[in-house]
Amino acid sequence: MAQPLSLPSQTCLTHSTRLLIVAKKADTSAPAKSSLPPIAFLQGTQEELGKVVWPSRQQLISESVAVILMVTLSATTIYLLDNLFGWLARQVFG
Repeated sequence: MAQPLSLPSQTCLTHSTRLLIVAKKADTSAPAKSSLPPIAFLQGTQEELGKVVWPSRQQLISESVAVILMVTLSATTIYLLDNLFGWLARQVFG
């Protein structure tokens, strides 16, 4: 637990500023990170990749199609709205 701050009474700090100061004081007590040897890093990475549940071919295809359709729909909507507002601007401003 962090120690409370002892600030002069005329000091005006917001609540978030006080929390930030307390958080920074708490961070200084954390031990320094040790560097990980490259071989250990690669072994850990390989272990974590082994835990990943990869999608099936059917899931990959169906979700890719859904993304492509949504991007196409969004782009078409933006294009049509842009043309509509351009036409309206030409009607108003000549």
